[in-house]
Amino acid sequence: MKYQTLEELNAVAEVEPSFPAMTRTQRLEHWAMLLERNPERCIVAFPGTEYMTLDVRHKGQCVGSALSIAFADPVLRAQGLKDDTYGEAKRFFELAEWQLHAIVCHCHVGATMKAGWAAVQVRSAIDKDSKLFSKLREAIARRPVFRILTHLRE
Repeated sequence: MKYQTLEELNAVAEVEPSFPAMTRTQRLEHWAMLLERNPERCIVAFPGTEYMTLDVRHKGQCVGSALSIAFADPVLRAQGLKDDTYGEAKRFFELAEWQLHAIVCHCHVGATMKAGWAAVQVRSAIDKDSKLFSKLREAIARRPVFRILTHLRE
């Protein structure tokens, strides 16, 4: 076996550092930490996600949003974050539709929000099963009438 330096290997192959896989909680904690680095930073909110069709919502992007901050981070990209779309964030962070909506939608804050506010919303999604309101919201979302109305809106 021939010994080669990292620089020599980079000349013939793409060498990427190996990171242990992060859990859902670790990914969300990391995202919150990124937002908390500059809590007064003004970030863009997604307009009316609840009124978009499912396809449009999942492809939606906003430059300067909380999702852009997550995608700009090399650690989250190395963990598998593919882009800064709404649908990719939902998949990667394993968020329910209402959780991601609470983090990025304008209906709670207007066109912009403080990064610190978004961080609080991200942290509230970490322990999604322990809060009574979360359990109630999930129970209501599973009701047939709610699903039909949601489907009609999408």
